[in-house]
Amino acid sequence: MSASDPYREDVGAELTFRGLILGILMTLVFTAANVYFGLKSGLTFATSIPAAVISMALLRGFRGVTIQENNIVQTVASAAGTLGSIIFVLPGLVMIGWWTGFPYIISFTICAAGGILGVMYSIPLRRALVTNSDLPYPEGVACAEVLKVGGSDSLGTGVVGRHGLAAMMWGSLVSALFAVVISTQLFAGDVAQYFRIGSKGAITGYDFSLSFALLAVGHLVGLWCGLAMLFGAVIAWGGAVPYLTFMHPLAGSAETVGLAVWGHQVRFIGAGVIGTAAIWTLVKLLRPLIGGLSEALAASSLRRSGRGAEPRRIERDIPIGIVALVTLVCLLPIGILLAHLGRVSGLGDHLLLLVAGGVTYIALMSFFVAAVCGYMAGLIGASNSPLSGVGIIVVLGAALLLVLFVKPLLPASAGAALVAYSLFITSVVFCAATISNDNLQDLKTGQLVGATPWRQQVALVVGVLAGATVIPPVMDLLNRAYGFAGAPGADPAHALAAPQAALISALAQGVIQRNLEWQLLGVGALIGVGLIVLDIVLTRTTRIRLPPLAVGLGVYLPTQTTMMIVVGALAGWAYERRADRTADPGGSKQLGILLASGLIVGESLIGVVLAAVVVFSGKEAPLALVGDSFAAAAVWIGGAMFAAISMALYAWLNRRSGAASEIIRNSL
Repeated sequence: MSASDPYREDVGAELTFRGLILGILMTLVFTAANVYFGLKSGLTFATSIPAAVISMALLRGFRGVTIQENNIVQTVASAAGTLGSIIFVLPGLVMIGWWTGFPYIISFTICAAGGILGVMYSIPLRRALVTNSDLPYPEGVACAEVLKVGGSDSLGTGVVGRHGLAAMMWGSLVSALFAVVISTQLFAGDVAQYFRIGSKGAITGYDFSLSFALLAVGHLVGLWCGLAMLFGAVIAWGGAVPYLTFMHPLAGSAETVGLAVWGHQVRFIGAGVIGTAAIWTLVKLLRPLIGGLSEALAASSLRRSGRGAEPRRIERDIPIGIVALVTLVCLLPIGILLAHLGRVSGLGDHLLLLVAGGVTYIALMSFFVAAVCGYMAGLIGASNSPLSGVGIIVVLGAALLLVLFVKPLLPASAGAALVAYSLFITSVVFCAATISNDNLQDLKTGQLVGATPWRQQVALVVGVLAGATVIPPVMDLLNRAYGFAGAPGADPAHALAAPQAALISALAQGVIQRNLEWQLLGVGALIGVGLIVLDIVLTRTTRIRLPPLAVGLGVYLPTQTTMMIVVGALAGWAYERRADRTADPGGSKQLGILLASGLIVGESLIGVVLAAVVVFSGKEAPLALVGDSFAAAAVWIGGAMFAAISMALYAWLNRRSGAASEIIRNSL
């Protein structure tokens, strides 16, 4: 083999101390950013590609740096993009009033133990879902291409190598500064209007958040996903909210009534769409999942019997015996925490049933969702996987089992404790789901750049532990600064939406207390079935796509989130059409991805900083320079500046990609 062959047995530096330290530092920063952004918008962002670019830029001057070492850095940091998704569940314990903050040891253990379970459960799936699979793994392939291009000394480094880090830095700076100006109230945070139509006053409205992070999310999710979310918003605000407010008129302002009807009724329709879309995804995956698991077990049996060859470096996983041992070690603290929760909640008389049942459910369901989420990552990418739908299925399963086998043994006053118990169990399973979703994506990247699987698996465990250390204090800080919508004592005007956590806690409460809006969920489920059929027809007959899950998110998420994502999707589509006409289309598109990643990171990190300022100042708007009388002018000024800066950013992108493409064209 040539010295440049990434698949040779000796590749030099890979799992290094400097790589781990750099990966840990990025994990801490990106996790904090993801927690804030996820609580605000209900969405998280992938960190693999930004981490790969930063790693290549910072390690380039060191001796002996390899593409495999840069891959380890992004593997560690990728945990930030997925473990942060715990905000889809854990804040529910505050929303229902069970917690007033986030106890560090308990929250850390949930994230760490659940995340490591996800790593362990995904290891037996690697051969079936990565090595011997034709799944596309879009994000894993994209990250591998960035690593390959960045590791090259040729002019092919083009757009990414020459301008990628600059794009991220400028994006971060612009979005952070704009968020700071919004906090001074010189710029409005959104452009919104709610109004009544018709003689009976049916209500509708819109809300465009002036958020560069949401604009960037739209760029990343793509045209069809963005349009599907717009379709969902139209279902909610062009159909359901006007109909319900027409049939049942309520007193109050259009904004107050409209948001109340959407929040208490229409969102459950969205939940029904999301749940149906998730179940459909699981059904489609069942056959290949069973086949893949059978193949993986057969290969393992051959190696144990001595009939299978010793795997090459690029095929070596953490040994299955260690996987089993680590799995048991993770389940032990989970069982201890379940026992603690049972004792402090007054359920001690049934502790054995609760702990045994809870640990068994977590062990089995974690493996199931790890397999499903890993497959979904391969199919549509880790960022687009319907994790919220998985969370809905997990919490409904946990709550229904508690209602069937535990609630009849308890007094009526134990309902709140059972809701907390179901959310606790769901949190652990959800961590396993998110990390498995990420691990197989990373292993695909590793396969393409000649990485050693067991080293990547160790690196992701390190990333999980690093992310778990920072999640509790950041969530606690944000809770103290803003609170969560619907939580006791939270100010609705400033509270973070945490939409998935609100939904999952509402579902748990509805099942346990037997007052769930099944009718609204059923309407959503029927809409979901129709969307699935429509998407199948469109896929087979046209190039149009209408992902049912994205439509469900459009119904469920506030227009404050979805409308700017739609704008970003259209802007990203226009930019990528132009990129297709350059000499380096792939590099130009990666430049857009890196700018979008920077926009998200900058706004999210400054959001955490501003939260700290709010907490320590004791003021709701400590940076405000003007009062409420300036609000109308702030809308016009903020909206105009946002539009101007957005156009300037894309013009800058076009110039950068054009200049790099010209260099490549002249070299040919």
